[in-house]
Amino acid sequence: MLVSSSLILLADTSLGAGAGCNAWPFWQRFKELYLSADGRVVDRSTAQQVTTSEGQAYALFFALVGNDRAAFDQILRWTRDNLAGGDLAKSLPAWQWGRAGDGSWRVLDTNAAADADLWMAYALGEAARLWNAPEYSRLGAALAANILRDEVASIPGLGTALLPGPKGFVTERSWRLNPSYLPLPVIHGLARQSGDPRWLEIAQSSEKIILGSAPQGFAADWIEFTTAGGFAADPTSRDIGGYEAIRVYLWAGMLPASDPTRQKLAEALKPMLSSAAKRVAPAETIGTRTLSMRGEGAPGFSAALLPMLANARMSSALQSHRKRAAENLLKNDQNYYSDVLTLFGLGWLEQHYRFNRAGLLSVHWTHACDRPH
Repeated sequence: MLVSSSLILLADTSLGAGAGCNAWPFWQRFKELYLSADGRVVDRSTAQQVTTSEGQAYALFFALVGNDRAAFDQILRWTRDNLAGGDLAKSLPAWQWGRAGDGSWRVLDTNAAADADLWMAYALGEAARLWNAPEYSRLGAALAANILRDEVASIPGLGTALLPGPKGFVTERSWRLNPSYLPLPVIHGLARQSGDPRWLEIAQSSEKIILGSAPQGFAADWIEFTTAGGFAADPTSRDIGGYEAIRVYLWAGMLPASDPTRQKLAEALKPMLSSAAKRVAPAETIGTRTLSMRGEGAPGFSAALLPMLANARMSSALQSHRKRAAENLLKNDQNYYSDVLTLFGLGWLEQHYRFNRAGLLSVHWTHACDRPH
């Protein structure tokens, strides 16, 4: 399953011609393991058998990349009916749904998660374009407007910034932020789709948040911004980078070569790549200030680093981590989050999708297929 450097090191939205129509077997296997008949992505590793808005949003994106409109519509319907009270145009989806203590199946946490909302709005906008289905565009635009209404704050000294959710992240003089909630290709795409200048402002603050979270080249899961001192360690998670932060490297690597932010983030996060190159597996948790490392991250951690490793032409580390990710992909061990990271990382590396500087999504099947199945 090795990929040549000529195929890996592609810029912008260039895609190889090797992938055939609907040829993404990993997405088909993901559906078999995690997608219920009615369109719910189930994390079976949890006692509550939870579904998150994040899982639904990622699955929407994967279905679009896999040219699977039937699954896309199924996932969208379940999300609308169960997480948004029947109307995604009016309500941001609740973050968590599952089996409650009394045995009933319902929303367990009504707060929204901004990263899920970003991916969902973006996937809808790109689905409208790629599948020529304007109804998705209207819904995506409404969802994007609700994000701007409920999950964005004007922070003195930082600017217009995305909050992790509508509730619970702001005090009088501080804001709790999550750098892994800020996929810049998606934010650029929402700026293009909507034409609202606030998205470009969010992109600028997002870059600052990502850099502020990684003072020594390792991103933190959470970070605090205060009016008095700027960026500081989050008082709850302290300076730990782990299961949240691993996505920072994933999203950064997906930026196209034409975007100057890619090189800026690559330089800032280079210590993480250097560390990973010396290890069989990326560390599970890292102290972003002490640089203490513990444990081995799941195979999906290796997959999350693949785009940055490819861009940096670190061929030996790339092949090592690619092999680890591919060999462990979808083994039916119900590691939902690891498998999600692996679909993102390997899907990008194997050219199933690319983003250009404006966040325009290019998918392999447009070169081989006339219509979705």
